[in-house]
Amino acid sequence: MSGTIVRSVCPYDCPDTCGLLVEVKDGRAVKVTGDPEHPFTRGTLCPKMLHYERTVHSPLRLTMPLLRSGPKGSGQFRTIGWDEAIERITARWDEVIAGHGPEAILPYSYAGTMGLVQRNSGHPFFHRLGASRLARTICSPAKDAGWQAVMGETPAPHPDTVAKSDLVILWGINATATSIHFLHGVREAKKVGARVWLIDTYETPTTAAADRTILVRPGSDGALALGMMHLLARDGQLDREFIAAHVQGFEEFASHILPLYPPERVSLLTGLTVPVIEDLAAAYGRAKAPFIRLGSGLSRYGNGAMTVRTIATLPALVGAYGKEGAGCFCGVSTGGAFALAEVTREDFMERPTRIVNMNRLGHALTELSDPPVMGLYVYHSNPAAVTPDQNAVLRGLARDDLFTVVHERFMTDTARYADIVLPATSSLEQSDIYRSYGTYCIQRARPAIPAVGESRSNWEVFSLLANAMGFHEPFFRQSADGLIDRLLAIPRPFREGIDAVGLAEGKGVELRLPAVAPPFATPSGKVEILNHREPEPFPRYIPTHEEEGEFPLRLMTAPTLFALNASFYEQEELRDKQGRMELQMNPVDAAARGLTNGEEVTAFNRLGEVVFILAVTPKVPAGVVVAEGVWWLAHTPGSRSVNALVSQRLTDRGEGSTFYDNRVEVRESL
Repeated sequence: MSGTIVRSVCPYDCPDTCGLLVEVKDGRAVKVTGDPEHPFTRGTLCPKMLHYERTVHSPLRLTMPLLRSGPKGSGQFRTIGWDEAIERITARWDEVIAGHGPEAILPYSYAGTMGLVQRNSGHPFFHRLGASRLARTICSPAKDAGWQAVMGETPAPHPDTVAKSDLVILWGINATATSIHFLHGVREAKKVGARVWLIDTYETPTTAAADRTILVRPGSDGALALGMMHLLARDGQLDREFIAAHVQGFEEFASHILPLYPPERVSLLTGLTVPVIEDLAAAYGRAKAPFIRLGSGLSRYGNGAMTVRTIATLPALVGAYGKEGAGCFCGVSTGGAFALAEVTREDFMERPTRIVNMNRLGHALTELSDPPVMGLYVYHSNPAAVTPDQNAVLRGLARDDLFTVVHERFMTDTARYADIVLPATSSLEQSDIYRSYGTYCIQRARPAIPAVGESRSNWEVFSLLANAMGFHEPFFRQSADGLIDRLLAIPRPFREGIDAVGLAEGKGVELRLPAVAPPFATPSGKVEILNHREPEPFPRYIPTHEEEGEFPLRLMTAPTLFALNASFYEQEELRDKQGRMELQMNPVDAAARGLTNGEEVTAFNRLGEVVFILAVTPKVPAGVVVAEGVWWLAHTPGSRSVNALVSQRLTDRGEGSTFYDNRVEVRESL
């Protein structure tokens, strides 16, 4: 007998936000497949979600509140009830507030769930509490800042329009791992003759989708874009009519900036030969509809925002913006589709409180004062694994005087340091509404199954905490579905004319796509190569933090096909497919150090050292090493994972992470 089919949504931090069909029998999810009616994902799932039911019903799921019974980090706990857990949390917070003030309490969350209600449900509570605020900038704010410096609020083209392109450049994106549905349009373009070029720092699985792969020196992508623009101007491949009508500052840019980037200099900066740079520029200039799909990794350097700003300038020189199948796709901004202030409720703050950057959690927990962080509440995140400078984060989490609460589905590296662990629901057990940052789709999801054990959603827990803290605002007493109904009742231009019936039924529906054509959504109405609002008025090349670093090897902390950051390591099958926690290295570098394939090696810098299994491969250029995935410590060959080697330094704009801007040396493990 077949089960009931329920529509749902992939909740993870991925641009595609897949539609799901969940087969439910006797209150359990027994099978998860892609929804073929979803407008963008069309029934395809990535390897991570093919057996999402194994995550939902994993034997490792936490099902009861836990109280620490051993040293921090030991993972020793005893079960308690929800009433006791809430009472202990609020009593300790009352003590912290009395002794240090409410700003001594810090929330920490990011994108463990992407639903608008569950992801943001802590904001109103902590605003009302008066806690410190978290700058949630670990992913790609530098990418956003770079785009906005040139294009303002101009929307991205529909991703499927890539099918009309005759030249697709996948720039700094391993789409096979991070955006597989975008490749559908790429394949359609190839069927009608489009060429596909991949620009990256090593040969990723996406290389198989490209006609040509170009490997640049890490952090030099902006120099490559400037070199291409130099050659477009030199060789008369500019769209002068478009530039005159729709570009601000080109003449000054062409006379003062572009002469600084001849191919010979760009070759030195990027590690590419002059012929390769000239080939790329010529192909781009000849294309009738060139389409750049920009990844996020290249924005995670000290020059990340400037790099994106420079690449975003490139299509303007050939008139690609506004052409069907052309332009630059950085990501979709659909925040205007919903009145998110109704969820986050900044009006609950009595006054603005201090802001702590999430990339600098190690600093916050070990050095911040006036007041120090005395209470930490972690939800849908695993900072002990995913946050830069892992050693500093773990030192902070180990503090005896730090009261830590973790709301989680599994005993993660962070949960092991908690004083109280609260069991969290999965996306199949809670209501939410989703928008995407890679498509123009939205989708509503209701619970497909009852909560596993005594797990509760973010919204439910913050409602309990608000009641226990004496917050009497009616906002905290509504249901998640009530808040979703409120969001949908507020009209927004983005949602005009959408399939409201389909949305109510749980289908993925497309928002109203804004025009991506002149006049552009910038203060001038033009593409702003010249932007006096920026510290640097023109795009130019600036070096990374580690351009001339102390250690010889550039470290790439890359995505894997079988995990997403530190998620999915609860599935043994996916761990087996990923293999071991490897460090990929070029044969030349391995030979120079006397290292052999398959042996344990130690990568180190001034932040720490991490044991890996060495994978010697020509897919990685000399001078670069690659670590894919963010492994749980329980499955690492040593006592640390890759982020013990990653700095807390921030990007040039946007205060983002610099995961790709670090150097290491590698030796044989002792």
